[in-house]
Amino acid sequence: MAAKIISGTEIAKEIREELKKEVENLKEKYGITPGLVTILVGENPASISYVTAKQKTSKNLGFYSIQDNQPEDISEENLLELIDKYNNDPSIHGILVQLPLPKHINESKILYAIDPKKDVDGFHPVNIGKLMIGEADYLPCTPAGIQQMLIRTGVKTEGAEVVVVGRSNIVGKPIANILIQKQEGANATVTVCHTRTKNMEEHTRRADILIVAAGKPKAVTADMVKEGAVVIDVGVNRIGKTESGKAKLCGDVDFEAVKEKAGAITPVPGGVGPMTITMLMMNTVKAAKNAGE
Repeated sequence: MAAKIISGTEIAKEIREELKKEVENLKEKYGITPGLVTILVGENPASISYVTAKQKTSKNLGFYSIQDNQPEDISEENLLELIDKYNNDPSIHGILVQLPLPKHINESKILYAIDPKKDVDGFHPVNIGKLMIGEADYLPCTPAGIQQMLIRTGVKTEGAEVVVVGRSNIVGKPIANILIQKQEGANATVTVCHTRTKNMEEHTRRADILIVAAGKPKAVTADMVKEGAVVIDVGVNRIGKTESGKAKLCGDVDFEAVKEKAGAITPVPGGVGPMTITMLMMNTVKAAKNAGE
């Protein structure tokens, strides 16, 4: 029997409806409009596309939204000044600097300059530290989206064997930290696998929940998955073009083979992807509420 498909598109839609009501409530009761600024340096086509999607979503939810485009050759000093300006702007609750940045700019320096209270991406060391000790204000968006998908599809995480393939700062490490917490929607036993893991399939076959963020197309095959496991595929790989000229995408999991064995699986596209922007919006609403307290 083929696996149940976990649709990130549907879950994201559901959360956005909830957020829309929260935004209306914040405006009516407290006179607060969540404010988000997205800062884009240069003209990287993928970055433009991501930022456009973030702006469109925030406007649809009723946010006060600013798109701040800066030239490729902006100095690090000027970019830091710009961040400082938004740190001190009370109408802005969330600051997002779209990565990657040009080579002459130190990304860490820029991310660390964002006020942790406005770090709606959840990447500031203060917020990562709070996540580690179970007191997170904002969870990094993709891992937060994964947790919401598990919660909202009724997947039991408590006591579950979770295996994460990949140890990036954006997905692998934070999702392991989120699911190990002594909290609802967590309390799992987590193993993290990476490029130096020996006999990876021995670990992945044990997983009740397998989260794959390996950055390699079809890295996880059906023989690496336990019968009935929940498989969350975070990867997005371009593997050529469709007949209409659109980019052909695939995940880090061999979807067609694994869906025959898994109990539930996320597709690519339409799985984890739509959740990331939605979690960014959720963090911004939270930041607006925190600022109003």
